[in-house]
Amino acid sequence: MLCVSLREISAALKEGQVSPTELCQRCLSFIKATKFLNAYITIAEETALKQAEESEKRYRRGQILGDLDGIPVAVKDNFSTAGIETTCASNMLKGYIPPYNATVVQKLLDQGAVLLGKTNLDEFAMGSGSTDGTFGPVRNPWSYSRQYRDKCVPSSHTESGDSKWLITGGSSGGSAAAVSSFTCFAALGSDTGGSTRNPAAHCGVVGLKPTYGLISRHGLIPLVNSMDVPGILTRCVDDAAIVLGVLAGHDPKDSTTVQDPFKPFELTSYIDASKLCIGIPKEYHAPGLSSETRALWSKAADLFENAGAKVIEVSLPHTRYSIICYHVLCTAEVASNMARFDGLEYGHRSSMDKSTEVMYAATRREGFNDVVRGRILSGNYFLLKQNYENYFIKAQKVRRLIANDFVNVFRSGIDVLLTPTTLSDTIPYVEFIKEDNRTRSAQDDIFTQATNMAGLPAITVPTALSEKGLPIGLQFIGRAFQEKQLLTVAKWFEKQVNFPMIQLPGMMDHGHTVCHHQKSAFFS
Repeated sequence: MLCVSLREISAALKEGQVSPTELCQRCLSFIKATKFLNAYITIAEETALKQAEESEKRYRRGQILGDLDGIPVAVKDNFSTAGIETTCASNMLKGYIPPYNATVVQKLLDQGAVLLGKTNLDEFAMGSGSTDGTFGPVRNPWSYSRQYRDKCVPSSHTESGDSKWLITGGSSGGSAAAVSSFTCFAALGSDTGGSTRNPAAHCGVVGLKPTYGLISRHGLIPLVNSMDVPGILTRCVDDAAIVLGVLAGHDPKDSTTVQDPFKPFELTSYIDASKLCIGIPKEYHAPGLSSETRALWSKAADLFENAGAKVIEVSLPHTRYSIICYHVLCTAEVASNMARFDGLEYGHRSSMDKSTEVMYAATRREGFNDVVRGRILSGNYFLLKQNYENYFIKAQKVRRLIANDFVNVFRSGIDVLLTPTTLSDTIPYVEFIKEDNRTRSAQDDIFTQATNMAGLPAITVPTALSEKGLPIGLQFIGRAFQEKQLLTVAKWFEKQVNFPMIQLPGMMDHGHTVCHHQKSAFFS
């Protein structure tokens, strides 16, 4: 029951095969059974059961609110949730309970969705592993999958005692793990430089970063205002389209959202591939790209070509500057946004009150981890009067060149770009922490951050399992506000590759069943 798609469980609810309360209880029990994954920071059990009861009443009256009515969802813990603690996985916001909902959260609730809880992340979403939050790292459900353990893990290793457990990617690792481990049917993440797509790829789920301005950022605690976008994590492309239809549209509380009304769409099962033009950016053959990922990327291009699509190598010449440019702009905006956490208005406040200055300094030292403090220092350096022109202004100009590269490619007739999402499959936590956060982020954001700087939509689709039995995803990048075309192509691709569903033996002993698809022979 828990492994089916959002669309399928919605149909089951409408047909009376399961009630919203029963579904909610099953998800909550499975959250407890998989607690060792550390996917959730807060479980809103009481609130969720009340929401499920209200949904059940609507079903009895025949007054359901839509496809999401009664569907259990999770939300990354950097979205404000009224009455539910919102921490950003930081000591700075421990105990902070917002008085309002983020617009995207409110839209989910208005459609009858059941909010199970808040998911784990890197502190203030600064990271690519979901390893640097104050509540501890998130474990990738694939660490315990039959596909991985049969190939790589000695039989003596247990769930809780396994020292080689794998990271989820980040920073929305909790949301990705929650969807991948069947504890919810969809989850919200945020995406500033790849924070939805990176963990989605590592956890074998779909991760959608919509066009900047299509979905409201109101209530998303900001990291980089000019790049932050709420992200959507689901188990299939169709489900991402359903959630997008609920969330998209203008919000008077966010002036960066577009005024044009958004019309929800259903994805067709058939596309005429002969009318498609797929671009393969040559600059994405980056150092460190694994041979497995490179081979899958090539096979995917062949798949489109064999179906009749035109596949063309294209150039995005300023790509080689993008990660440096992103670092300068990201840290500069971080420094500005983090200035609000001073110990006076809300959040943590140090007891060292010798003077206001001492209290400020102590509050920020106690409230932020080393990663956040490091980014604040970098950003303030770039914003110094003597550095402003050479760093911040120059990076803004390079950002425009990067955005123009995409414009030129799409003007040439390309419909969608096909790229890797990550350099390789995921790695064990003990390996990941050998490098510092900044180095890891620079490596892991290499294929994803340019779309944030250009404001374009992108989606990662789970494609195949590596030799170790771990997911590898590929990314599709579309034209601005052309989510329908992007998701239609992604759905067609998803159907062709037929990615195998995770098998979690020993974790499904609460009356739940796990189904799985056969691996596509094309990618075997």
